[in-house]
Amino acid sequence: MKCILLFLSLVCSLSVSAQYCSEVWSPDNGDGTYTNPVINADYSDPDVVAVGDDYYLTASSFNCMPGLPILHSKDLVNWEIIGHALRSQFPDSVRTQHGMGVYAPSIRYHSGEFYIYWGDPDRGIFMVKTKDPAGEWEKPVMVVEGLGYIDTTPLWDEDGRCYLVNGWANSRIGFNGVLTVRELSADGTRAIGEPCIVFDGDATGNVTTEGPKFYKRDGWYWILCPAGGVAGGWQLAMRSKSPYGPYEWKRVLERGKTTMNGPHQGGWIHTKYGEDWFIHFQDKGPYGRVCHLQPVDWSSGWPVMGNAGEPYWKFRKPKSDSKTIVNPVETDEFDSSKLGMQWQWQNDYKESYGQVTSMGFFRLFTYALPELGDVSNLWYVPNMLLQKIPADEFTATTKLSFCSRNSDQYVGLVCMSAEYSSVGLQRTEDGYELQIRHNPNAMRTHLTDEVLTVDTLKPTQKGTPRKGRPAEMHIKDVYLRMSIKDSKVNYAYSIDGKKWKKAGGEYAMGKGRWIGSKIGFFAVDPNKTGRKGFIDIDWFRISR
Repeated sequence: MKCILLFLSLVCSLSVSAQYCSEVWSPDNGDGTYTNPVINADYSDPDVVAVGDDYYLTASSFNCMPGLPILHSKDLVNWEIIGHALRSQFPDSVRTQHGMGVYAPSIRYHSGEFYIYWGDPDRGIFMVKTKDPAGEWEKPVMVVEGLGYIDTTPLWDEDGRCYLVNGWANSRIGFNGVLTVRELSADGTRAIGEPCIVFDGDATGNVTTEGPKFYKRDGWYWILCPAGGVAGGWQLAMRSKSPYGPYEWKRVLERGKTTMNGPHQGGWIHTKYGEDWFIHFQDKGPYGRVCHLQPVDWSSGWPVMGNAGEPYWKFRKPKSDSKTIVNPVETDEFDSSKLGMQWQWQNDYKESYGQVTSMGFFRLFTYALPELGDVSNLWYVPNMLLQKIPADEFTATTKLSFCSRNSDQYVGLVCMSAEYSSVGLQRTEDGYELQIRHNPNAMRTHLTDEVLTVDTLKPTQKGTPRKGRPAEMHIKDVYLRMSIKDSKVNYAYSIDGKKWKKAGGEYAMGKGRWIGSKIGFFAVDPNKTGRKGFIDIDWFRISR
C-alpha cells in the first residue's frame, strides 16, 4: 500500500483533473517500477490487445451487467475503465443468474476493428465488434450455437483465414481438459470447419487445461493457456507449424518458490517498443481474481515469463512515453447524468431497478424478493448496485436517505457474496430498525438472513395512511460504513456523519459463483404487493 500522501500529491500533479487516483491501491511506485497486482480488483480471465501505444483489456463478467468491461492503459500498469461491450444477455430473467453468461473473453484488433469473442456454456460462442472501444459496440453475433463452449480466441492468419480455439465446461457437456480448433469464415461470424481436438491436458499431466489464447509468431502457431486449476496451476505454451497441431508444449510460468498462488490465465502483449509482457490473474478468494503483469523472454524460442518462469511481485515498468498515474474509479458522488462505469447490476438492467437523477444522488427502488418461500435472502435479487472490491484493506462510507412506502421494506450497504453481510434499515410499525444482516450460505435458498437489531430510529417525516396503503415514511441523512481487512468486514453507522457507532461483530467475506465479493447497495421488499420504496444515495466514498 504505497499511496502515501506525498505520493498522492505527486500523482495528482501529473494527472489531469478527469483522471482518478485511488487512495487504497496504486501499482505504480513512482520510481519507474510497479508492484503487482497492476489491477487489484476482480477482473477474472483478463485478455489484452495492443494498438500502437494504447492497450485495451477485457475480462470475464459472467452474470454481472453491463458486461465485458473495457479498460485502457498507456503503459500496462496504470489502467482506467472506459466502457463495456455488452448491455444485455438475460432479457427475460427476473432473478440473478449466478455463474452464467460471459466466460473468459478474448479481445483482438483486425482490419481496423476491435473484436471480442467469448463462450457462454449454456448457449454457444458469441462475438461483438466496434471501431471505437470506448464507444458503442454492435449487437452480439452467435458464431457457434451449442452447450459447453468456454474460453474462445480467434486468430486471423496472413492469408485472411480465421481460426478459433476454445475450451470446454465439464458441468455442461461432460468433459473438459481438451482444447479444440476450428475454422471460421473470414469475417469471423460463423464456423465453416469441423472441430479438431489439438491438445489433451489429462494425457500430458496438465489437468484442467483451459483458457487458451491463440497467436502466431515467426511462422509458429502458439496457444498459451493455464492448467492445473485456478489456485495451484501453471501456464503452458504450446507451438505447432499448423493451427491444427500437433503441438509441443512447455511450462513457462508457475509459482515456484514464490508466495503467488496460480498464476492463472491471461494474455500476451507485444508492444511497439519491442517488449513482450503477459497479464494474468491470481485468485485471492473472497477478493476475487486480480491482474498481474510479468515480462516475457523469447530468447530460448519459448515465451519464458517472469523471473525465469517464476512470477515477479515487483519489476520495472514497460517502456512507455506516458507519465500518467491513473486507477480504476471507485468513489462516486453521483453528480453525473450517467451511472459510473464501476457499477454493475446482478442481471440485465431494467429502469425499474433505479435511475440517476439531476439532483446529485442515485435513486435505487425496492425490489420484490424473488419467490423463495418464506426466505429473506438477497442471493437472487437482480437490482443490487455493486462494484468490485478495490484493495485488500479499505473503508467504504455512504450517505443516503430512505423513503419506505410499504411495511418491512429494507435497504442498506452490503458486502455481497454467497456469504454476505450488510448494515441497513428496515421499516417497522413506528419507524426503522438499524440492522446487521448476515447470511453464511445464501446459495442454500432455504437459509434466511440472521438479523441483529442494533438501534431504532424515528422517521424524520411521516405521511398519512391512505385506504389500503401504509403511510409513507422518510428518514434522512443516514451514514453507513464498512471496513474491510484480512477478508473480514466490520460495520458502523452515524446520524450526523461525525459520531460513529459500531454495528454488530466481525463478518467473513465470501465468494460468489466464479467471482469474489462485491460491495454496494440493496433495496428490497418482502411483500408481494404495494408501492416501491427507494433510497437516494448521495455519495459513496472509498478511503483508507
